[in-house]
Amino acid sequence: MMAIGASALQITAARPSMFLTQRSLGVTMASFVNESDRILSSKLTSSSHMSLVLNVKRSFTTSRPNYEKFVTKSMSEASESKPVSQLSIDLKGKRAFIAGVADDNGYGWAIAKSLAAAGAEILVGTWVPALNIFEMSLRRGKFDGSRVLPDGSLMEITKVYPLDAVFDNPDDVPEDIKANKRYAGASNWTVQEVAESVKQDFGSIDILVHSLANGPEVTKPLLETSRKGYLAAVSASSYSYVSLLKHFLPIMNPGGSSISLTYIASERIIPGYGGGMSSAKAALESDTRVLAFEAGRKKKIRVNTISAGPLGSRAAKAIGFIDTMIDYSYTNAPIQKELFADEVGNTAAFLASPLASAITGALIYVDNGLNAMGVGVDSPLFKDLNIPTEKH
Repeated sequence: MMAIGASALQITAARPSMFLTQRSLGVTMASFVNESDRILSSKLTSSSHMSLVLNVKRSFTTSRPNYEKFVTKSMSEASESKPVSQLSIDLKGKRAFIAGVADDNGYGWAIAKSLAAAGAEILVGTWVPALNIFEMSLRRGKFDGSRVLPDGSLMEITKVYPLDAVFDNPDDVPEDIKANKRYAGASNWTVQEVAESVKQDFGSIDILVHSLANGPEVTKPLLETSRKGYLAAVSASSYSYVSLLKHFLPIMNPGGSSISLTYIASERIIPGYGGGMSSAKAALESDTRVLAFEAGRKKKIRVNTISAGPLGSRAAKAIGFIDTMIDYSYTNAPIQKELFADEVGNTAAFLASPLASAITGALIYVDNGLNAMGVGVDSPLFKDLNIPTEKH
């Protein structure tokens, strides 16, 4: 399975709310309340913690609706109860399961490193055919250079689990896969079995990361993609996330976080990124919003997805033109610099932390701003605009 990254920051506009902010309170009340109410409001807005009971008078009716008591605070309860000298990401005591780590140069590995640097315990799920090579590389120290954390220590992976997220349970596995020598010697690698194994070994997790995708016909245009290839892309790249969260949710601690990786091809045309992969990423983003509601209501789990810019990982090279995409991004993004995997990793660590306690159902772009561009500024049409440019 190839792990394909995604991109950038998208903040949706907040809908009108009955909650009044300190900044807007004076204007709002001036329109609807009498002089005594305005005097009361001026006193209330001087406090950083406001408890309001508004009896609003409407100019167009004689009725006087009563509103519930709302409380606006300048800091969250978690911040109030635990003062800190500086703002930092602290995941000590948290346990993360990252699905889709098979080498040391993809986004999955970078996310694991950032979570580890913040203090989280790391468990990973590795595609079964890649498991032996991955574990051997770990044991022989091949990844030691990539395991170095900011404090100089090496990232520790507590346990590596065999995983093929295309299969939910043993009954789903066809005979040809069972007989495949690449799966020989491995057991308990379906999504359900891995979740059960993690529960048996550790009891619970706090963070779930989906960093895997596969499109067997990714190099084919959509019009040339077979039904089998299209459905395979959706199965491996988007439904696999639904299945992971479904099976891991029961062992996730309330207040936890789940994160996936998407790509801007879900909403923009990227010629060459075919085989149904753009559709799979669009499905993943839609599912993120629905899962945010369902997992949030059921277990207070936050669900977000990161849309990262192009990275020259081994998995990404499967699409055949990743180096061209990297050059295009560097030339046309608002910030002209190379995109590093740890920038995506650090974003994931933030989303997994209490600092992002009110963020869920969001698509976060990490792509040097490329998503914001409407045209490629390397076009000859813009040659006379004197746009500041750096050579890559």
